[in-house]
Amino acid sequence: MKNKIFLGCLCIIFAVSYNKTKAQQMSKNIPAPIAKIIPKTLEKHSQKRVDNYYWLNDREDPAVIDYLNKENKYYEEMTSHTKTFQNELYEEMKARIKEDDESVPYLYNGYYYITRFETGKGYPIYSRKKENLSADEEILFNCNELSEGHSYFKLGGLSVSPDNKYVSFGLDTMGRRIYTVQIKNLETGEILSDKIENATGSSVWANDNKTLFYTRQDEVTLRSDKVFKHKVGTGSATDELVFHEKDDTFDVSVGKEKSKKYIVIGSGSTLTTEFRILNADQPDGKFVIFQPRVRGLEYSISHFGDSFYILTNKDKATNFKLMKTPEKATKKENWKDVIPHRADVLLEDIEIFSDYLVVDERADGLNRIRIMPWSGNGEYYLPFGSETYSAGPTTNVDFDTDILRYSYQSLATPASVIDFNMKTKEKEVKKEQQVLGGDFDKDNYVEERVWAIATDGNKIPISIVYRKGLKKDGSNPLLLYAYGSYGVTMDAYFSSTRLSLLDRGFIYAIAHIRGGEDLGRTWYEDGKLLKKKNTFTDFIDCSKFLIAEKYTSAKHLYAEGGSAGGLLMGAIINMAPELYNGVIAQVPFVDVVTTMLDDTIPLTTGEYDEWGNPNIKKFYDYMLSYSPYDNVKAQEYPNMYVSTGLHDSQVQYWEPAKWVAKLRTQKTNNTVLYLNTNMDAGHGGASGRFEALKELAEEFSFILDLEKIIK
Repeated sequence: MKNKIFLGCLCIIFAVSYNKTKAQQMSKNIPAPIAKIIPKTLEKHSQKRVDNYYWLNDREDPAVIDYLNKENKYYEEMTSHTKTFQNELYEEMKARIKEDDESVPYLYNGYYYITRFETGKGYPIYSRKKENLSADEEILFNCNELSEGHSYFKLGGLSVSPDNKYVSFGLDTMGRRIYTVQIKNLETGEILSDKIENATGSSVWANDNKTLFYTRQDEVTLRSDKVFKHKVGTGSATDELVFHEKDDTFDVSVGKEKSKKYIVIGSGSTLTTEFRILNADQPDGKFVIFQPRVRGLEYSISHFGDSFYILTNKDKATNFKLMKTPEKATKKENWKDVIPHRADVLLEDIEIFSDYLVVDERADGLNRIRIMPWSGNGEYYLPFGSETYSAGPTTNVDFDTDILRYSYQSLATPASVIDFNMKTKEKEVKKEQQVLGGDFDKDNYVEERVWAIATDGNKIPISIVYRKGLKKDGSNPLLLYAYGSYGVTMDAYFSSTRLSLLDRGFIYAIAHIRGGEDLGRTWYEDGKLLKKKNTFTDFIDCSKFLIAEKYTSAKHLYAEGGSAGGLLMGAIINMAPELYNGVIAQVPFVDVVTTMLDDTIPLTTGEYDEWGNPNIKKFYDYMLSYSPYDNVKAQEYPNMYVSTGLHDSQVQYWEPAKWVAKLRTQKTNNTVLYLNTNMDAGHGGASGRFEALKELAEEFSFILDLEKIIK
């Protein structure tokens, strides 16, 4: 989602051979770090496992930090011959980005809100203008100034009070997603003394302009489990606890309905949701349960008029349906169908306007936007002419408008923000992402959607993009990406940074494997719990398909995945290492059994509905059969680049560290294996839009170097 430089007389640089430099030859003699072995026996269900690297779990141990630093030094020395190329890639990707960029303004409660960037600056500036865009700009936050002195900086959760006087916000300067919530007086510019520690960063105002509801997390597990009420001008020690979620498989959130009438507490696990509502005019009242939780019942609510609209899987609506209930009778026995369940269409979300209901759907793996007038006459779908696109409603905060704002992009088409008049059917492109440099033309790229056949006969969609003129003769380098967990769909999206691969002869592909919701809810259900291995075999089958169809070959195929997608990478290299020349595993979740047995690790217990509870033997046995760390064995492995962050709150750094340590002692070939730990960041990597490009340049240079492409 970025942009590109003009390369003068250099047009497209394809894979070229080169002689090994002296630096490369010397790097072969650099010994890899070998982690010390301290066996620890772990026992569960009368089964014993020996973990030789369990000691790496202690980030306070100087020996752990020393080992991570040695791995970083090894990576730096082994890749020293690519440093100039990494810098060139970084500058190339950065040059495509419009540095003095800004978002499309949106109008909310009398103000236009804008997020913008300045040339040479890595952080956003949040601002607003009163009533019209020609008004003077009011700076809410200049994150470039606020980030000074911090190696990591994240500002989020901005919430403006109804009278436009205050804005609450959250700050994280560690990278573990532990925020401090503060309040700024927008009339005076003063940061109030109110300071709420150990928060999620999310907060919302009641209509009295002095009551703030926010969420806090457990200090050990980092699970969001409490909702508090804060009064402006008071210390957080006096804040009232209004809800405590004691079920450790649930997380809580707090928000406000688009109608502004209700404050809503959401409590949810993977399979079950529950909401509590409170009139926003009565912040000292009591929250009322909308519909008590029922195991397996999922629902979300949207208030409009005297009713609530409910997106739910009630009555075995696997792909969800839309229902309606009076706001004074919210229990499920009062819910009535508005859009019934459809076996071939996934109902993802809705947007409510005074005259229209907008439905965000997915059919055959593709987004659809359905416009339904409340009058009941003349519903229609927005037309999209591609099979490798993503589209959906964006910022629509106003009820009383005919304008729907949505986004559109494809693998070769830069992202656009579009205002669509639902009455006249006219559209206005408010902004299309600029790709700087002058030589980008989307017509120079080919987009395809193909279908691989899974081992069990299911058809798996693959989205593909490559440069025109490419021959499918098996010689092309191809990067295959996937995620495949939590029902997350991996829509085809545009990336200007990806051009650095495409213009050097790479094919880029996304495998829409099970575990995601790309083909509906069943697609997700078939890739979780005791069916999780479908995720891995789907990716392998996609890889075999791309090789068989001569898009690439095993000598030139690369795989990439992060977090739960990193688990995928760990599984496929144990199961089918011969298919890949290289693998990029970002913050990989690879020590599945040990992590899921430790309920003190952040976010673990809430994952039981996704992976299973290993305290139950059948889930323990199944996890153990695929857990990447537990299944490392003496065999040949692909070249690997593994990244992590010391302060990661979602996948602890020790998982990839232990995994790499074990791989070093088990792999039987001389492929490269790198562990690159960001000692300042967490799960999302470096903060700042340009710092993230440096990490991407490291990943790109890894696979380009393997392809002997060094410029």
